Amino acid sequence: MRKSKCSESQIVSILKEADAGVPVADLIRKHGLSKTTCFKWRSKYAGASMADVRRRRELEAEHAKLKRMYAALALENAATKDVLARNL
Repeated sequence: MRKSKCSESQIVSILKEADAGVPVADLIRKHGLSKTTCFKWRSKYAGASMADVRRRRELEAEHAKLKRMYAALALENAATKDVLARNL
């Protein structure tokens, strides 16, 4: 996935400008964005503060870590069952 040219703090500030009443056409021209990007950001970060964005990033990292842990344990469990099935 391509890395955004704007940081999350910049995204939040751009969306706060939009919430303040600045027209979307002016925002996309000023910041060099596409209309699609602006509306995708709005759906993802709508009403979020920087604290919310940081917390979300932390939760996503924790979720990814837990998924990797589960995958490793599931693989180990399947291997153990396979070995036990051969021995019986």
